[in-house]
Amino acid sequence: MILLTVDSVSKYFGPEAVLDGASFEVRPQQRIGLVGPNGAGKTTLMKILAGHESADSGTIDLHSSARLAYLEQQPQFTPGRTLWEEARSGLEHLIAIAQEAEQAAQDLAAATEPGERTRLEKLFDRLQHALHLHGAYSVDHKIERVLTGLGFTAADFEKPVAQLSGGQQNRVMLARLLLAEPDLMLLDEPSNHLDIEATEWLEGFLRESDCAMIIVSHDRYFLDRVTEHTFELYHGTIDTYPGNFSAYWQLKSERLEVQRRTYDKQQIEIAKNEDFIRRNAYGQKATQAKDREKKLARIERVTVPREIAAPTMGFPPVKRSGDIVLRAEQLSKAFDRPLFSNLSFQIDRGERWGIVGPNGTGKTTLLRCLLGLIEPSDGRVSFGAGVKPAYFDQLLSGLDDEEQVVDAIRPPGKEMNEPQRRDLLARFGLTGDVVFQKIKSLSGGERNRAALARLAGTDANLLILDEPTNHLDLWARDSLEQSLRAFEGTVLFVSHDRYFLNQVADHLLIVEPTRFRTLEGNYDNYLHFVKKGLAADHNVNRIKAGTTDSTGASIASAENGKNDERRGTAPKLKRRFPYRKVADLEVDIAKCEARITELHDLLGDSAVLRNGDRARELKLELTSQQERLAQLYEHWEEAAELNN
Repeated sequence: MILLTVDSVSKYFGPEAVLDGASFEVRPQQRIGLVGPNGAGKTTLMKILAGHESADSGTIDLHSSARLAYLEQQPQFTPGRTLWEEARSGLEHLIAIAQEAEQAAQDLAAATEPGERTRLEKLFDRLQHALHLHGAYSVDHKIERVLTGLGFTAADFEKPVAQLSGGQQNRVMLARLLLAEPDLMLLDEPSNHLDIEATEWLEGFLRESDCAMIIVSHDRYFLDRVTEHTFELYHGTIDTYPGNFSAYWQLKSERLEVQRRTYDKQQIEIAKNEDFIRRNAYGQKATQAKDREKKLARIERVTVPREIAAPTMGFPPVKRSGDIVLRAEQLSKAFDRPLFSNLSFQIDRGERWGIVGPNGTGKTTLLRCLLGLIEPSDGRVSFGAGVKPAYFDQLLSGLDDEEQVVDAIRPPGKEMNEPQRRDLLARFGLTGDVVFQKIKSLSGGERNRAALARLAGTDANLLILDEPTNHLDLWARDSLEQSLRAFEGTVLFVSHDRYFLNQVADHLLIVEPTRFRTLEGNYDNYLHFVKKGLAADHNVNRIKAGTTDSTGASIASAENGKNDERRGTAPKLKRRFPYRKVADLEVDIAKCEARITELHDLLGDSAVLRNGDRARELKLELTSQQERLAQLYEHWEEAAELNN
């Protein structure tokens, strides 16, 4: 069965084609990532699929029995509804089925003619099956699960939707769509306005869902964890790839390499023949030249490689700072409530620190306290010798809306002539007439790149960045990651982009409601400890600030207090698992990892993917093996610590 067929869809805005013959198919339960550079037409395509815009040509066929739902970017609600009522409206199809079943039951009770009774009995059974299949008898539980997973509390449930913030209203729309459980979901940036915890919940929900889905997202970690197919939209057409984002990125690179070699080889051959024709058109070899000319006319030309250009970006060499770049000592800040207290940490030269944590825990406030833009309630911040900091504000407030781009990026106190500034902007992907536009006319991605260009022009050796990947497409994010890894100075940044954290960070400052912790490593290192059940140890909250927990992570507690805290000791661990030798566990771990690798290879086989039953069977086994591996790691960690 094919849910959706898109054939040769085109869409023009002015003389330029945004979509130019896009074609693809969507089958049941497929989870597809739709990727492409900013401006490629991803949102336009999604709106056309949802019926919110019309195509100029081509056809879109949705299966007659399929329901499609689209995640709106602009909130639209029925006036007067509460959060709970608005979320519940996503279940209107179930409510309609329940009402139809109730009516069928009433009609069945009143029917006397045998044929009519038989028809009504079949109808009632079919409706009851549909209600059972969609969990219609646990509606309140489903609503509560989704709202809680997306970060709402029970206290929010009866709030009028109109009183919620813009970000919360976007989450309400997402909740409404998830509860609707359509056959095909169109999700345009579904993780916007979600912190990491809510994003991880959404990933799990979507992986468990039987719905097919097309997802537009700049969150590569999200795409990796949710999608199994990738559609690349570029120059108005679609190229399809098996696998998630990382598989696509690798396959794209390999495909490009083959295309470049094939294209270059043909171009060399064409150039040789054209040169021969030009030199021998009227000489003794004129017949051969004419023959080659005919062959050239018949040759099937290899198309130019489908390469998506990315800005090079890059930060210039900087002056060396002292070994200690930044030190925070007993730093505290409170507004109407405490955000953080007694926070101490030190950043050394060349380190790249990422700050992660839920929304509202004071990450941006911390950056501004470190820079002296906000006065801390207590404690102090000191910079090392020769440190020159520069700040990337996620609101991009450092750029004057009324200035031309080429003037707005001029660093204060530094001489840079216009050609130098234009060269700098070109490195960040801003060229041509764009550089003479006013900042206020730029798109979000262009404005972000202008702010990064301004940052690169400061020659700072400490970059402090607040959500630097906002509005950047996947290719620009990759360039920024490479640039920051190559940067000779020191970096401190806040980000919700877990892929970015993995690529850039070598230390993490982990923000939690009652504490801050430091960890050497990236986001995957942190997840490794979480999966082993160590990073979530409830006792760790009570350890003295500046000591370490069982993960090796340094802890800055927001609580003061009791004997355990003053001593800086944790209670002795008790066994959670039966006694086993470490060596035996390592054998089991190796076997489990080998099987997981084998399952990933099988799921990448196109023949397996075409066999829905076999693919589902392998996915279930993969999930089981991954859960077993996580438990084996926990058992191994316990055995390594307690067997001595």
